[in-house]
Amino acid sequence: MKAEGLTVHEHAGWKTHNRDAASGRAFGPVIGVLIHHTGSHDDKELCFKGRSDLPGPLCHAWLGKTAGLWMIGNGRTNHAGYADIDVLNAIRAEKPLPHDDVAKADGNDCLYGLEIENRGKGGDPYPAAQYRQAVLWAAAICRAHGWSEKSVAGHKECQPGKIDPSFDMDDFRAAVKKQLAAGPGRTEPTKPAGKPRVDLSRLVKAAKTDPGAKQGHISYLTGTNLTEAALVELGYLAKSHAGDGSFGSTTVAAYAKWQRHLGYTGADANGIPGKSSLSRLGERTGLFTVVA
Repeated sequence: MKAEGLTVHEHAGWKTHNRDAASGRAFGPVIGVLIHHTGSHDDKELCFKGRSDLPGPLCHAWLGKTAGLWMIGNGRTNHAGYADIDVLNAIRAEKPLPHDDVAKADGNDCLYGLEIENRGKGGDPYPAAQYRQAVLWAAAICRAHGWSEKSVAGHKECQPGKIDPSFDMDDFRAAVKKQLAAGPGRTEPTKPAGKPRVDLSRLVKAAKTDPGAKQGHISYLTGTNLTEAALVELGYLAKSHAGDGSFGSTTVAAYAKWQRHLGYTGADANGIPGKSSLSRLGERTGLFTVVA
């Protein structure tokens, strides 16, 4: 990491801080890196110590908004949780990631984890320096293992229901690829963190298909989860009904409430997203942008 150009801070005890003995499982062989946002601020110690329901360490490294990069754990850490085995296999093979619709494999066994200090909501941007350090962290580990940027994934790409990190992972991987090509220690300009993109046509298809499909059917997991997270943030959908990736009847009803709030009536407030209403939902919450 230092060779990549990072300033590295070391939390006391990080070199022996892990969940190996407690879980009875060793860390590795490692196949890739996983990117998270913390969902809060001033949470370095939380990531080191953990919570009452989830013991620390909660990552291998924590990246503050202004505090820089801190080493937190060395070995197995509680950051990835259960992941989709198809996604893990794709990371291992450095192939395009499939939809993460089932979480039965333990990602803590095989993934490095970075927690980035950010609430993950609109109005909480990633400073350019912080985002750049995240790119360097991922590139440093990929370089050490001989991996490409295809070994980098977001938590939202591995575990159903997750929306972190709250920036576009394709943009992030492109920045990692650029850094790997430049070589360690090179200063390469990095574009600012871009918001995730929701494909309107795919979301419309999900809103029309999922309500009548069998329980657990998923048409467009990432876009649905982001839309539901926005509806939850604005109070139109209960959190208990969000995050399963299915644009079901409850989500349709919640989206219709949002449409009526915007002044739509009749067939224009039927819960099927339109470009204007979806764009305004993304802008209002800051969680995503829309592509047609």
